Amino acid sequence: MGVSRRFNEEIISILGKSVVVEMSDGNVYQGKLLGMNERFDMILGSPSGMEGKVFKIVLNGDFIKDVKLVEKPFDLRALADRLNHVFPGLVKLREDIGAIIVMDKIKVTEKGVEGVGLAAERVRSVFEEFLRETKGDVRG
Repeated sequence: MGVSRRFNEEIISILGKSVVVEMSDGNVYQGKLLGMNERFDMILGSPSGMEGKVFKIVLNGDFIKDVKLVEKPFDLRALADRLNHVFPGLVKLREDIGAIIVMDKIKVTEKGVEGVGLAAERVRSVFEEFLRETKGDVRG
């Protein structure tokens, strides 16, 4: 996998996550990263310290000094390993799309499980157990 492609995948993985962005003038913004373009212009939602006044802020990529992820990322690889113990040889980790594919028909992302049937129910129970152990919560 090329370095540029891996960089892009890492950037995509922080979309929707809480970040702290420091600007070259020293200003610091924290919020949910809603979008970014190839110039690294960013849109933050619900910026801290501006609740009720500002709902989104657009930051000029030319003046961004650094971006810090302040939310623990979802460990897709660890979940894929766990699913592989239950479904040996039937689990494909697709980091490029942020998903795990089980039996070529069940899709698992950090948001949940897409699929129906007994196998999908088993995948869902492994997913929910994984969430309980790693985050202390279960998503519906």
